[in-house]
Amino acid sequence: MTPEQNQTLTLTGPSTSMGALLRRYWLPFLLSDEVAAPDGDPVRVTLLGESLICFRDTEGHLGLIDEFCAHRRVSLWFGRNEEGGLRCPYHGWKYGVDGRALEVPSESPAFCARVRLLAYPCVERGGVVWTYMGPADLQPPLPEYEWAMVPPGQRYVSKRLQQSNWMQALEGAIDGAHVSWLHRGALANEPMRVGSRGARYQNDTKPRMEVMDSPTGLTIGARRAAEAGEDYWRITQFVMPFYNMIPPYGDHALHGHAFVPIDDHHCFVWTFTHHPTRDLSADEHAAMQSGEGIYAELIPGTWRPVANRGNDYLMDRAAQRSGRHYSGIPGIAMQDASLQESCGPIHDRSRETLASTDTGIIMARNRLLRAARNLEKGEAPPALDPMTHHLRSASFLRPSGMPFSDVADEVRRAGAAPGTPHLSI
Repeated sequence: MTPEQNQTLTLTGPSTSMGALLRRYWLPFLLSDEVAAPDGDPVRVTLLGESLICFRDTEGHLGLIDEFCAHRRVSLWFGRNEEGGLRCPYHGWKYGVDGRALEVPSESPAFCARVRLLAYPCVERGGVVWTYMGPADLQPPLPEYEWAMVPPGQRYVSKRLQQSNWMQALEGAIDGAHVSWLHRGALANEPMRVGSRGARYQNDTKPRMEVMDSPTGLTIGARRAAEAGEDYWRITQFVMPFYNMIPPYGDHALHGHAFVPIDDHHCFVWTFTHHPTRDLSADEHAAMQSGEGIYAELIPGTWRPVANRGNDYLMDRAAQRSGRHYSGIPGIAMQDASLQESCGPIHDRSRETLASTDTGIIMARNRLLRAARNLEKGEAPPALDPMTHHLRSASFLRPSGMPFSDVADEVRRAGAAPGTPHLSI
């Protein structure tokens, strides 16, 4: 990539090409629990480089508005959330969830009617608060990802702060080759993999990567050797603009991520776990809440991981030497984050030396850049239609030599019909 392409791919502020593309999608930005109470505390939100405040008014309606009061631009995080709006404590100016001024005590009603803050619509689905930051007349239907549509007992959702550009995190999720190396210590003992044949097959460190365009983004296949005459396939879905669906293991739950830019140097890594046919067990909940596997233990009261750059991610050289943690970092989530953050806030892709296993990453970059260019020409982005969200990742054995097109078609036909089992070994 050229430095100019790298900049286009990674920068997401209001005046950028990628920022314009991302603003055409519904974006997850808070857990519903973070802003649960009517007249509760307002919450600071930074999203795509914009400083915002989210609050729930007396009637339970959600608002996402400019953080700064229109009067003297003080932060409304200090505001009083009361009687149907958020009141600035400096001079009493009060705003509704739509950003309109409800009261300007020192001025006339006509003056008050002219005051309005930037505001974005909010909806709740799947225990998550979503917003749309694009042109109002182009607002798409609400997303229908399976994890957001199953009953609450069948899902678990969390997020963590990552100190890197969003693309570094997304690329790590698309990269199916690194699992056999970076996560090899976890393959034998990670709770959401234990007892599955798939974990054993991933000891093959030379996967053959195959990638196809799909209506939502990309279907990515990693083929590894299994028993004689069979291949083990792991099918990952990249869904525009920043989602991935992780192939499952046995009857364990399905997982996925969203890599939502906070600003150009930070993102929230959302993690979604759901099972299409049963409630998640108490043991599964305990593992996720304690930061096992693709989750991370968080500093209480924050979204910052306990293992972070400030403490060298709790590097354990003895565990590295023994192979218990191949990189010396405990936990799949922070094994990924530690290396992605080590590249710096924005990775310089013009200095890479790419290999055959990077095909999915290359195609994802091109898909995003192409969508951004096409948007500038007036073409709608892909994956806005909620019907295109009805898909799953998969893992299974198939006869050696089976064409990837047939494998991908099988996964596409299986879809994500409510209550049907997932394809997994």
